[in-house]
Amino acid sequence: MKRMGRFQDIVLAAGVVMIVAMLIIPLPPQLIDILIAFNITFALALLLTCMYVSKALELASFPSLLLLTTMLRLGINVSVTRLILLHGSAGSVIKSFGDFVVGGNLIVGMVIFLILVVIQFVVVTNGAGRVAEVAARFTLDAMPGKQIAIDADLNAGQINEDQARERRKEITREADFYGSMDGASKFVKGDAIAGLIIVAINLIGGITVGVLQQGLSFSEATQTFSLLTIGDGLAAQIPALLIAVATGILVTRSDSDTDLGSEISAQLSSYPRALQVAGAAALLFAIVPGMPHLPFAILGLALFFTGRLVAKRVAEMQSRPEPIPVAEPESEAETTRAAITVDPLELAVGVGLIPMVDPSSGGSLTQRISAVRRQIASELGMVIALLRVHDDPMLDAHDYVIRVRGAEAARYHLVPGHMLAIQSGPVMAPLQGLATTDPAFGLPAVWIPDAQRAEAEALGYNVVDAETVIITHLTETIRRHVAQLLTRQETKKMLDALKEDNEAAVDEVIPDTLTVGEVQRVLQALLSEGVSIRDLGTILEAIGDRARQGVREKAALAEYARQSLGRALTQPFLDEARVLHVLTLGPELETQLAESLTETADGLQLALDPLSAQSLVREILEKLTEAQAKDINRPVLLCSERLRRHLHALLVQAAPSLPVIAYQEVSPGLRVETIAQISGAAATA
Repeated sequence: MKRMGRFQDIVLAAGVVMIVAMLIIPLPPQLIDILIAFNITFALALLLTCMYVSKALELASFPSLLLLTTMLRLGINVSVTRLILLHGSAGSVIKSFGDFVVGGNLIVGMVIFLILVVIQFVVVTNGAGRVAEVAARFTLDAMPGKQIAIDADLNAGQINEDQARERRKEITREADFYGSMDGASKFVKGDAIAGLIIVAINLIGGITVGVLQQGLSFSEATQTFSLLTIGDGLAAQIPALLIAVATGILVTRSDSDTDLGSEISAQLSSYPRALQVAGAAALLFAIVPGMPHLPFAILGLALFFTGRLVAKRVAEMQSRPEPIPVAEPESEAETTRAAITVDPLELAVGVGLIPMVDPSSGGSLTQRISAVRRQIASELGMVIALLRVHDDPMLDAHDYVIRVRGAEAARYHLVPGHMLAIQSGPVMAPLQGLATTDPAFGLPAVWIPDAQRAEAEALGYNVVDAETVIITHLTETIRRHVAQLLTRQETKKMLDALKEDNEAAVDEVIPDTLTVGEVQRVLQALLSEGVSIRDLGTILEAIGDRARQGVREKAALAEYARQSLGRALTQPFLDEARVLHVLTLGPELETQLAESLTETADGLQLALDPLSAQSLVREILEKLTEAQAKDINRPVLLCSERLRRHLHALLVQAAPSLPVIAYQEVSPGLRVETIAQISGAAATA
């Protein structure tokens, strides 16, 4: 058996070749007998197998198997037809079906054959085909909902990435299976039609051969060839009917943990009163005059007492006390592993916010978190780690906490039954409510009852519900900490994915020029400033070229990567007229800042005294406020390449929304408009 297991593909290929040979090469009657016996036995084994599977996908190869068994029956039909017409015999099995099964009576044989064809073609095959068609349609319609459910479980931390991938694969296999079964059922229908045609051809051709070539009388030819034809038809239709029934069982089989027999027995025995009523009805039939008394009496008594026994057993089971479930203790290794495991991203909510997370309660938070992950991936080119959402009894009922790698990154308190009215711009009048601050952007806001939403919007407030507050806060928190979420393993996955499309760029840099860790640190530097790394190939080529020239410092490589992404980097800051509005440094200030750059063990650092630094930051903030007052909402600070990252580090706390761009990062031909110049008079004084 082990040796045969190693050559299963060869065995199947040999079987297909044999079926083709049966259509061309005459076979001896003894081999035909073996093939007919195998056909009937295999059909019976397939039928019983379908009764034992718990769900249809356990026999996913059934559509292909159905085609092969159909071809086998047709090959046997062709070989038997050849023997009947050439020699007037077709082996002992066909003769037995003609003489013993139908008693040598042509009319009886023809009637039985036609009944089998009607049962297979009209009843079983049509029903199975319709069920397969409906199942395929419903399965395809249900795919989006199942995919959403998988994403929700994945974002909630109930399953991991591998389990989600396996579930998606199972959904695809299920749709493919029922789609294939819809088409495969046509094989069975075509087989029934072919059986009718073959019987008619054998009957007419046999009588013609017997009368014209073998010199038999019409009655002798009819008797001889008709019985052989009917025997051939019965020998083919019986396994065809078995496989048609197997098809019907498989496509009507719902998911279960047991085989079909156990499931039917358990479900019928769940209603003992139905058995008792059926037994009583059978006993009534037994006393009706003219009815056969004994069969109905035996069946009625059997059903009635079976129902009594089942009812007694159900009552005993219900009267037993339910055992108290005892949780199996976790092993020390599992407990320790759970204690030291740190989730990359975590959203912990108080018990009062659980309905937002639970889809059965109408909460859509997990689905919206999936949209956030897709949005971040589209903007920054990085697939965010899975976010574990769970309740935390240590929190207040309406508090939530966002943690990054186990450390608290953000926290906020929601007011139940209220919406958050955010003052994102000028408003017509103040609102009465609970004053607070928008957690995502730090804007002034007010908690108002739901009924005041229309009034708040009319006054110019931006009103959002509690779920939107969490989602917006989560999105901005992820953006601020996205660099921490890029691990070395994630970087390796990104490089492996890039290698499939741009193998040359990866092989040229990794690992001879730069290591995965060095690439990771460069990407983290870009992400920390909100630079998208979607164009990983361009980034890798740029830092690879500089690294081969001896540049190894992370900050310097990140600057070269920024220059290679110039057009994409400035794109978000253009206005509707495709103009880039910039704040620039005065010549004297830029010279003074350049002279303040000092070489240290960690590279170049901007050595400004605290007062000068504060004065410079204050002036930049003033110019930024003036620009925003003129409805210029997305200005950038333009400076030289040497100063860019140092100015960004200086401004990141005071003005995190102000991008700092180097001259080398501005694409040629781009329209640039200077809205203010930073003189730095106080800083240089």
